[in-house]
Amino acid sequence: MPEIITTIAALRARIAEARRTARQDGPVDAPAGRVVLVPTMGALHEGHLRLVSRARDLGGIVVVSIFVNPLQFGPGEDLDRYPRTLDADVVALEGLADIVFAPTAAEMYPAGPSETRVTAGESGTLFEGASRPGHFDGVLTVVTKLFNIVQPDVAVFGQKDAQQVHVIGRMVDDLNLPVTIAVVDTVREDDGLALSSRNRYLGADDRLAAVTLSQALAAGAEAAADGVDSALTAARARIEAQPAVKLDYLAIVDPESFREASPDHHGPALMLIAARVGTTRLIDNQRITT
Repeated sequence: MPEIITTIAALRARIAEARRTARQDGPVDAPAGRVVLVPTMGALHEGHLRLVSRARDLGGIVVVSIFVNPLQFGPGEDLDRYPRTLDADVVALEGLADIVFAPTAAEMYPAGPSETRVTAGESGTLFEGASRPGHFDGVLTVVTKLFNIVQPDVAVFGQKDAQQVHVIGRMVDDLNLPVTIAVVDTVREDDGLALSSRNRYLGADDRLAAVTLSQALAAGAEAAADGVDSALTAARARIEAQPAVKLDYLAIVDPESFREASPDHHGPALMLIAARVGTTRLIDNQRITT
Protein backbone atom coordinates (compact mmCIF):
# COMPACT_ATOMS: atom_id res chain seq x y z
CA MET A 1 0.00 0.00 0.00
CA PRO A 2 1.22 3.55 -0.57
CA GLU A 3 2.29 5.50 2.49
CA ILE A 4 -0.34 8.03 3.63
CA ILE A 5 0.99 11.41 4.79
CA THR A 6 -1.25 14.20 6.01
CA THR A 7 1.08 17.05 6.97
CA ILE A 8 3.31 19.29 4.88
CA ALA A 9 6.30 18.91 7.18
CA ALA A 10 6.10 15.12 7.16
CA LEU A 11 5.76 15.01 3.37
CA ARG A 12 8.77 17.25 2.82
CA ALA A 13 10.87 15.13 5.15
CA ARG A 14 9.72 11.89 3.51
CA ILE A 15 10.45 13.12 -0.02
CA ALA A 16 13.90 14.33 1.02
CA GLU A 17 14.59 10.90 2.51
CA ALA A 18 13.25 9.12 -0.59
CA ARG A 19 15.42 11.24 -2.89
CA ARG A 20 18.53 10.44 -0.85
CA THR A 21 17.75 6.72 -0.82
CA ALA A 22 17.03 6.65 -4.56
CA ARG A 23 20.30 8.38 -5.37
CA GLN A 24 22.29 6.03 -3.13
CA ASP A 25 20.63 2.74 -4.01
CA GLY A 26 19.09 3.16 -7.45
CA PRO A 27 20.56 1.69 -10.63
CA VAL A 28 22.92 4.02 -12.45
CA ASP A 29 20.61 4.36 -15.46
CA ALA A 30 17.51 5.22 -13.36
CA PRO A 31 16.16 8.78 -12.93
CA ALA A 32 17.69 8.91 -9.45
CA GLY A 33 15.56 10.86 -7.02
CA ARG A 34 13.00 11.99 -9.60
CA VAL A 35 9.64 12.90 -8.05
CA VAL A 36 6.45 12.73 -10.11
CA LEU A 37 3.29 14.36 -8.74
CA VAL A 38 -0.29 13.56 -9.71
CA PRO A 39 -2.63 16.15 -8.13
CA THR A 40 -6.20 14.90 -7.62
CA MET A 41 -9.29 15.60 -5.55
CA GLY A 42 -9.80 11.90 -4.90
CA ALA A 43 -12.85 9.80 -5.79
CA LEU A 44 -10.43 8.07 -8.11
CA HIS A 45 -11.60 6.33 -11.27
CA GLU A 46 -9.81 4.67 -14.18
CA GLY A 47 -9.00 8.07 -15.67
CA HIS A 48 -7.05 9.07 -12.57
CA LEU A 49 -5.34 5.68 -12.45
CA ARG A 50 -4.20 6.18 -16.04
CA LEU A 51 -2.48 9.38 -14.90
CA VAL A 52 -0.78 7.55 -12.05
CA SER A 53 0.26 4.75 -14.39
CA ARG A 54 1.89 7.36 -16.62
CA ALA A 55 3.66 8.74 -13.57
CA ARG A 56 4.86 5.24 -12.68
CA ASP A 57 6.16 4.76 -16.22
CA LEU A 58 8.17 7.97 -15.97
CA GLY A 59 10.14 6.42 -13.12
CA GLY A 60 11.08 7.73 -9.73
CA ILE A 61 8.99 8.49 -6.65
CA VAL A 62 5.27 8.80 -7.38
CA VAL A 63 3.27 11.12 -5.14
CA VAL A 64 -0.52 11.37 -5.50
CA SER A 65 -2.17 14.25 -3.70
CA ILE A 66 -5.81 13.85 -2.64
CA PHE A 67 -7.28 17.15 -1.56
CA VAL A 68 -10.71 18.65 -2.25
CA ASN A 69 -9.61 22.24 -2.66
CA PRO A 70 -12.23 24.69 -1.38
CA LEU A 71 -10.68 27.62 -3.25
CA GLN A 72 -11.84 26.28 -6.61
CA PHE A 73 -15.49 25.87 -5.65
CA GLY A 74 -17.84 28.82 -5.97
CA PRO A 75 -21.03 29.61 -4.04
CA GLY A 76 -23.69 26.97 -4.68
CA GLU A 77 -21.23 24.48 -6.16
CA ASP A 78 -20.86 20.93 -4.91
CA LEU A 79 -17.98 21.27 -2.41
CA ASP A 80 -19.89 19.62 0.44
CA ARG A 81 -21.22 16.73 -1.61
CA TYR A 82 -18.05 16.19 -3.65
CA PRO A 83 -17.25 12.49 -3.07
CA ARG A 84 -14.54 11.73 -0.53
CA THR A 85 -13.39 8.12 -0.73
CA LEU A 86 -9.87 8.12 0.72
CA ASP A 87 -9.82 4.50 1.89
CA ALA A 88 -10.94 3.18 -1.50
CA ASP A 89 -8.58 5.57 -3.28
CA VAL A 90 -5.57 4.27 -1.33
CA VAL A 91 -6.50 0.68 -2.19
CA ALA A 92 -6.81 1.61 -5.88
CA LEU A 93 -3.32 3.14 -5.81
CA GLU A 94 -1.60 0.00 -4.55
CA GLY A 95 1.33 -0.80 -6.79
CA LEU A 96 1.09 2.58 -8.56
CA ALA A 97 1.84 5.29 -6.00
CA ASP A 98 4.57 5.43 -3.38
CA ILE A 99 3.06 8.25 -1.32
CA VAL A 100 -0.46 9.61 -0.91
CA PHE A 101 -0.55 13.17 0.38
CA ALA A 102 -3.99 13.67 1.95
CA PRO A 103 -3.97 16.94 3.93
CA THR A 104 -6.95 18.59 5.56
CA ALA A 105 -8.12 22.06 4.55
CA ALA A 106 -6.72 23.32 7.88
CA GLU A 107 -3.30 21.90 6.97
CA MET A 108 -3.30 23.57 3.56
CA TYR A 109 -4.94 26.82 4.68
CA PRO A 110 -4.25 27.17 8.43
CA ALA A 111 -5.43 30.78 8.52
CA GLY A 112 -8.50 30.09 6.40
CA PRO A 113 -8.77 30.73 2.66
CA SER A 114 -5.47 32.31 1.67
CA GLU A 115 -5.45 35.99 0.75
CA THR A 116 -2.54 35.37 -1.60
CA ARG A 117 -3.78 33.93 -4.88
CA VAL A 118 -2.23 33.00 -8.20
CA THR A 119 -4.46 34.50 -10.87
CA ALA A 120 -5.18 32.93 -14.22
CA GLY A 121 -5.67 36.23 -16.03
CA GLU A 122 -7.98 36.57 -19.02
CA SER A 123 -7.72 32.87 -19.94
CA GLY A 124 -9.20 32.08 -16.55
CA THR A 125 -12.32 34.14 -17.25
CA LEU A 126 -13.32 32.26 -20.40
CA PHE A 127 -15.47 29.13 -20.77
CA GLU A 128 -15.15 27.28 -17.44
CA GLY A 129 -13.95 30.52 -15.88
CA ALA A 130 -17.05 32.37 -17.09
CA SER A 131 -19.33 29.65 -15.70
CA ARG A 132 -17.30 29.32 -12.48
CA PRO A 133 -15.81 32.74 -11.62
CA GLY A 134 -12.58 32.44 -9.63
CA HIS A 135 -12.31 28.70 -10.28
CA PHE A 136 -8.97 28.82 -12.05
CA ASP A 137 -7.44 31.19 -9.51
CA GLY A 138 -8.27 28.55 -6.91
CA VAL A 139 -6.79 25.81 -9.09
CA LEU A 140 -3.56 27.68 -9.77
CA THR A 141 -3.18 28.64 -6.11
CA VAL A 142 -3.45 25.07 -4.84
CA VAL A 143 -1.29 23.68 -7.66
CA THR A 144 1.39 26.24 -6.85
CA LYS A 145 1.22 25.23 -3.19
CA LEU A 146 1.54 21.57 -4.13
CA PHE A 147 4.48 22.32 -6.41
CA ASN A 148 6.19 24.19 -3.58
CA ILE A 149 5.44 21.45 -1.04
CA VAL A 150 6.37 18.43 -3.17
CA GLN A 151 9.02 20.02 -5.44
CA PRO A 152 8.21 17.55 -8.25
CA ASP A 153 10.30 17.15 -11.36
CA VAL A 154 7.19 16.20 -13.34
CA ALA A 155 3.47 16.76 -12.73
CA VAL A 156 0.83 14.75 -14.58
CA PHE A 157 -2.58 16.11 -15.61
CA GLY A 158 -5.46 14.87 -17.79
CA GLN A 159 -6.49 16.33 -21.13
CA LYS A 160 -10.15 16.06 -20.11
CA ASP A 161 -9.65 19.28 -18.13
CA ALA A 162 -8.18 21.03 -21.15
CA GLN A 163 -8.53 24.60 -19.92
CA GLN A 164 -6.96 23.64 -16.60
CA VAL A 165 -4.02 22.08 -18.46
CA HIS A 166 -3.65 25.28 -20.48
CA VAL A 167 -3.62 27.70 -17.54
CA ILE A 168 -1.28 25.48 -15.50
CA GLY A 169 1.12 25.13 -18.42
CA ARG A 170 1.10 28.87 -18.99
CA MET A 171 1.68 29.52 -15.28
CA VAL A 172 4.70 27.18 -15.31
CA ASP A 173 6.12 29.04 -18.33
CA ASP A 174 5.30 32.54 -17.08
CA LEU A 175 6.73 31.97 -13.60
CA ASN A 176 9.67 29.78 -14.72
CA LEU A 177 8.65 26.98 -12.39
CA PRO A 178 11.10 24.05 -12.47
CA VAL A 179 8.57 21.34 -13.30
CA THR A 180 7.68 19.53 -16.52
CA ILE A 181 3.97 19.08 -17.27
CA ALA A 182 2.93 15.72 -18.74
CA VAL A 183 -0.57 15.43 -20.23
CA VAL A 184 -2.52 12.16 -20.60
CA ASP A 185 -5.33 11.78 -23.13
CA THR A 186 -8.93 11.67 -21.93
CA VAL A 187 -10.03 8.23 -20.75
CA ARG A 188 -13.50 7.21 -21.90
CA GLU A 189 -16.15 4.59 -21.25
CA ASP A 190 -16.83 2.15 -24.08
CA ASP A 191 -19.67 4.37 -25.31
CA GLY A 192 -17.47 7.48 -25.37
CA LEU A 193 -18.46 9.21 -22.12
CA ALA A 194 -15.41 10.87 -20.59
CA LEU A 195 -14.61 9.48 -17.15
CA SER A 196 -15.33 11.95 -14.35
CA SER A 197 -15.83 11.77 -10.60
CA ARG A 198 -19.14 13.52 -11.18
CA ASN A 199 -20.46 10.71 -13.39
CA ARG A 200 -21.52 8.91 -10.21
CA TYR A 201 -24.20 11.59 -9.74
CA LEU A 202 -25.92 10.52 -12.99
CA GLY A 203 -29.12 8.50 -12.74
CA ALA A 204 -29.77 5.76 -15.30
CA ASP A 205 -31.61 8.00 -17.80
CA ASP A 206 -29.12 10.83 -17.37
CA ARG A 207 -26.24 8.42 -17.91
CA LEU A 208 -27.72 7.44 -21.27
CA ALA A 209 -28.16 11.09 -22.22
CA ALA A 210 -24.67 12.10 -21.09
CA VAL A 211 -22.99 10.29 -23.97
CA THR A 212 -24.44 13.03 -26.18
CA LEU A 213 -21.50 15.26 -25.23
CA SER A 214 -18.90 12.96 -26.79
CA GLN A 215 -21.20 12.27 -29.73
CA ALA A 216 -21.49 16.00 -30.37
CA LEU A 217 -17.71 16.34 -30.32
CA ALA A 218 -17.39 13.44 -32.76
CA ALA A 219 -19.94 15.05 -35.08
CA GLY A 220 -18.05 18.33 -34.91
CA ALA A 221 -14.74 16.63 -35.65
CA GLU A 222 -16.23 14.88 -38.67
CA ALA A 223 -17.51 18.19 -40.07
CA ALA A 224 -14.37 20.16 -39.20
CA ALA A 225 -12.81 19.77 -42.66
CA ASP A 226 -15.52 22.18 -43.87
CA GLY A 227 -14.50 24.82 -41.35
CA VAL A 228 -15.16 26.10 -37.85
CA ASP A 229 -18.79 27.07 -38.46
CA SER A 230 -19.64 23.69 -39.96
CA ALA A 231 -18.07 21.87 -37.01
CA LEU A 232 -20.02 23.96 -34.50
CA THR A 233 -23.28 23.51 -36.42
CA ALA A 234 -22.88 19.73 -36.53
CA ALA A 235 -22.05 19.49 -32.85
CA ARG A 236 -24.88 21.80 -31.81
CA ALA A 237 -27.41 19.82 -33.85
CA ARG A 238 -26.47 16.67 -31.98
CA ILE A 239 -26.93 18.42 -28.61
CA GLU A 240 -30.27 19.91 -29.62
CA ALA A 241 -31.53 16.45 -30.54
CA GLN A 242 -31.25 15.38 -26.89
CA PRO A 243 -33.54 17.55 -24.71
CA ALA A 244 -32.13 16.12 -21.46
CA VAL A 245 -28.82 17.88 -22.17
CA LYS A 246 -28.76 21.61 -21.40
CA LEU A 247 -25.83 23.23 -23.17
CA ASP A 248 -23.67 25.66 -21.22
CA TYR A 249 -21.12 26.40 -23.92
CA LEU A 250 -19.79 24.94 -27.14
CA ALA A 251 -16.70 26.48 -28.70
CA ILE A 252 -13.67 25.87 -30.87
CA VAL A 253 -10.44 27.40 -29.64
CA ASP A 254 -6.88 27.87 -30.79
CA PRO A 255 -5.00 25.44 -28.53
CA GLU A 256 -2.06 27.84 -28.16
CA SER A 257 -4.02 30.86 -26.92
CA PHE A 258 -7.27 29.21 -25.75
CA ARG A 259 -9.15 32.03 -27.51
CA GLU A 260 -12.04 31.24 -29.84
CA ALA A 261 -10.86 30.28 -33.29
CA SER A 262 -11.84 32.62 -36.12
CA PRO A 263 -14.23 31.31 -38.78
CA ASP A 264 -11.32 31.09 -41.24
CA HIS A 265 -9.04 29.20 -38.82
CA HIS A 266 -7.12 26.40 -40.54
CA GLY A 267 -5.11 23.85 -38.63
CA PRO A 268 -5.20 22.18 -35.21
CA ALA A 269 -7.96 23.32 -32.87
CA LEU A 270 -9.78 22.17 -29.77
CA MET A 271 -13.54 21.77 -29.47
CA LEU A 272 -14.91 22.37 -25.97
CA ILE A 273 -18.28 21.51 -24.52
CA ALA A 274 -19.97 21.91 -21.15
CA ALA A 275 -23.56 20.95 -20.35
CA ARG A 276 -25.89 19.92 -17.57
CA VAL A 277 -27.46 16.51 -17.63
CA GLY A 278 -30.06 16.48 -14.89
CA THR A 279 -28.36 18.22 -11.96
CA THR A 280 -24.84 17.20 -13.02
CA ARG A 281 -22.53 19.50 -14.96
CA LEU A 282 -20.14 17.74 -17.33
CA ILE A 283 -17.30 18.94 -19.54
CA ASP A 284 -15.44 17.36 -22.44
CA ASN A 285 -13.20 18.32 -25.34
CA GLN A 286 -11.67 16.90 -28.48
CA ARG A 287 -8.77 17.84 -30.73
CA ILE A 288 -9.90 18.61 -34.28
CA THR A 289 -8.38 19.96 -37.48
CA THR A 290 -10.22 22.62 -39.46
